[in-house]
Amino acid sequence: MPAADLILMADTIHAAGPPAGAIAIRGGVITAVGDRSDARDWRGPGTEVIDLGPATITAGLVDGHFHPVMGIGMTRGADLTRVRTLDDLVVALKRAGESVARGGWVEGWGLDPNVFGDVPVTHAPIVEALGPDVLGAIQMFDAHSAIASPRALELAGIGGPRGFASGASVVCDPAGRPTGHLLEMEAAALLDEVMPADEPSERRDRLRALLRSMAASGLTGANAMDFEDDSAALFDALEDEGELPIRWRCAPFVNPGVDADGLAAVVDLQRAGGRRWRVDGAKFMIDGVVDVGTAWLDEPDSHGECTSSLWPDPSAYRAAVRQLASHSVPIVTHAIGDAGIRYVLDTYSSVPRVSPVPYRMEHLETMPSDLVARFAALDVTASMQPNHCSHFTRADGQDNWSKRLGETRAGRAYRIRDVRDGGGRVALGSDWPIAPYDPRGIIASARLRRPAGSPDVEPIVPSQALTARMALDGYTSAAAAAAGLADRAGRIAPGFQADLSAFTLDPLTAGPDEFAESPVPLTVVDGTVTHRA
Repeated sequence: MPAADLILMADTIHAAGPPAGAIAIRGGVITAVGDRSDARDWRGPGTEVIDLGPATITAGLVDGHFHPVMGIGMTRGADLTRVRTLDDLVVALKRAGESVARGGWVEGWGLDPNVFGDVPVTHAPIVEALGPDVLGAIQMFDAHSAIASPRALELAGIGGPRGFASGASVVCDPAGRPTGHLLEMEAAALLDEVMPADEPSERRDRLRALLRSMAASGLTGANAMDFEDDSAALFDALEDEGELPIRWRCAPFVNPGVDADGLAAVVDLQRAGGRRWRVDGAKFMIDGVVDVGTAWLDEPDSHGECTSSLWPDPSAYRAAVRQLASHSVPIVTHAIGDAGIRYVLDTYSSVPRVSPVPYRMEHLETMPSDLVARFAALDVTASMQPNHCSHFTRADGQDNWSKRLGETRAGRAYRIRDVRDGGGRVALGSDWPIAPYDPRGIIASARLRRPAGSPDVEPIVPSQALTARMALDGYTSAAAAAAGLADRAGRIAPGFQADLSAFTLDPLTAGPDEFAESPVPLTVVDGTVTHRA
């Protein structure tokens, strides 16, 4: 066997075969797995040898749902993710306004709608904090709604209700005046047209920092569930500097109202890529989110909302899926409500799959048992985000999501274990910037059904907790299978790609809370060290 480029050794290696203590890598591929004594036969004069001692090496962790480029634009301004009351929001906005020049935009992101309690979501806190004449915009945590100040609405030309190709809307009071609440991306995008854009160099810097931080958390790859206008330029610019520390599979949005030319453009984009990034899929959204009343439920929520698809004519979604699938484009669909999940499953069952990549569905927040069983039957990947459950819902049902759904439907929250036990494929991820992306915390949340490091928080539907092995699989072997790569990624075995994550604690034996704090001594992508503590 030719000499290895890199040999990794550790006390624990979760390999596909017998217990191992060493891995040989050459040309970005694992060439041998054995014990430490075998490493002598793999070495050559140029081999780098790294012995991690008592650490644990796993197959590289892959985030199933991420928004890298969209996210660096969404996370501008004040971080409002820790705001819990309206008073806190006013204080945070005042503080943010102090650092903005007169006439500039005061921005915030990550606001939880639970802050408003039973009060309607409006721009009242912005006005109280900054006055009516300040340009202010808040991106809500779910990325499906925003709040604009009166002056921002005026600048964007939003003076009343608007019609949209999707189920988006401008919320208005009984007199027809906008309240500042903009539902869904098409409505919130009206602000983008008048807000200042980031400089390309600033966007590159932010994306570079994000990718390095991801590698330092143990991630080796991720699925980008969008492909912004400058995504290719940003990835290419970073690859001009060197190798990306994270592999990316990108799925461009396919929005309601798309025409034949738009679908053809998505097919053409499938040819785009670089050394460690590529376009490989198309991202649909059949509905919105429960928290602002735009999910698609079989029965209305407690506000009388969540009654329709984001596609005014759902059959147009089905036709678009059929068109792209016929060109072997991998299909991804965001579906949160039971009616939306059912419609997507029905669509998938009626559209022949040409691509070797299985159909997949994102989020799956509430669904009855007859839908759970269909994931295995139809070979559909369930891509789920444990932090959505643990961070934004409460066991007592007093959060906005649970109150909108009611006890029965909230009791079907994020049925990740039921899908897994039913033989379904479950890929785990974060949906950053909607929720934190650190996979150690997400693996812990999947096992605990509460935030990692918060033992005082009551678990949400604890029967849906995953085992340690299931949680690790969701980031490794299941992630690879979801991408159609089960024969060459997601496991530590000869012939598989050399993407590896190392932790000081073993994710299969350490307590979940402890593992969430485990240092990451090394991350390897394509046989190259991308993070070294």
